[in-house]
Amino acid sequence: MCAKRSGDPAIEQLLEAIMKLQSIEECYDFFEELTTPKELQALSQRLEVAKLLLNGNTYMEIEAETGASTAIISRVKRILHNGNGSYRLMLSRLEQQSQ
Repeated sequence: MCAKRSGDPAIEQLLEAIMKLQSIEECYDFFEELTTPKELQALSQRLEVAKLLLNGNTYMEIEAETGASTAIISRVKRILHNGNGSYRLMLSRLEQQSQ
């Protein structure tokens, strides 16, 4: 939930800080101090799961490729269908950037 939706100024501050990062190196440095390696891996895994789901991969293929549990895959799938569209937006932007 976004800070403006939750009313939590600490969340808003975190999101504003992330938006101020200007390079991949700054992102690595910031997230290295903000999260544990496992937390960062979990976040990146969810984005990869979303990409694979949108590409039509099966749960078994996604589990084999990413190591994600079926619970995580199901959660990401549910968000893709019922969420606010942010996974699709980010993946679309990443795809455009890579072209």
